[in-house]
Amino acid sequence: MTPFLLGLIGIALSLPVPALLGRADWPYRSPAAGIVMWQSLALAAILATSGAGLSTALWLVSEDDPQPWRVALHVLLLLVGVLIWARFWWAVWTVWRRTGARRRRQRHLVDLLAEPEGDVSDRVGPALRVLQHESPVAYCLPDRTKSRVVVTSGAIEHLSADELRAVLEHERAHVSARHDLVLEGFEFLRAAYPRVLRTDAPLEQSRVMVELLADDAARRVAGDRALAGAIVALAGSQTPAGTLGVGSAATIRMARLRDPRSGWWAAGLAWAISVVVLVVPTVFLAGPWIFHAIDVLRG
Repeated sequence: MTPFLLGLIGIALSLPVPALLGRADWPYRSPAAGIVMWQSLALAAILATSGAGLSTALWLVSEDDPQPWRVALHVLLLLVGVLIWARFWWAVWTVWRRTGARRRRQRHLVDLLAEPEGDVSDRVGPALRVLQHESPVAYCLPDRTKSRVVVTSGAIEHLSADELRAVLEHERAHVSARHDLVLEGFEFLRAAYPRVLRTDAPLEQSRVMVELLADDAARRVAGDRALAGAIVALAGSQTPAGTLGVGSAATIRMARLRDPRSGWWAAGLAWAISVVVLVVPTVFLAGPWIFHAIDVLRG
């Protein structure tokens, strides 16, 4: 029974539960807790699927006279677990390589074509580059040692001093908090599951929530009015693949600025969901199975 229950939990946490939560907007009230919630759901789904595979393997080697149909179901469950883990590690390798190559190529082009920061930057941080282009665009290229914050000359001309300060702080927050790694983690987990067993909701909501977290950093430095002006000025601006840009998710970000009520209840709900999905399957299913497995291996 344990393999099937863990398998059902893994499927539920990979598709129907995230799809349902993806329709809600309350996680945006507390983006940090919301991201933790999505990470917990993804981790719990992977752990449940892995547990289903391991318990299936133990059942296959320990059952004395299994019925053929039960053997077939257990083998199918085991193959699904192996497939998901194989897809996960393949995704880690391919996404990491592809994203890294894009950012290196973009950083090389930026360093060739853009001008150094000049008088634009007002504090020490990632290297700032100014591209000569009339469209207002701002984005960052995160990296462990060679991060770049890029703004166009059009952005500098369109933005006030306070709005430009908000933009720069927003991008620096992305770089310092390594929001790119958060999003890459969700890309790994999304790619681990076949299309019929997954939803894009965790990745899509997390993309918005990292923008909200960067907005919070910008608000502390430049204020709400300056940030709102910058969001409007840069709304919908197109940024290169592999970058994080200040122009995305403008509608949700402006709504949060207009209604800045405390999200303590949203944070509490997100943390409660995180604890439940990680603790309950472990205590009631994985824990007892581990002790049973120890007894079987000893005997």
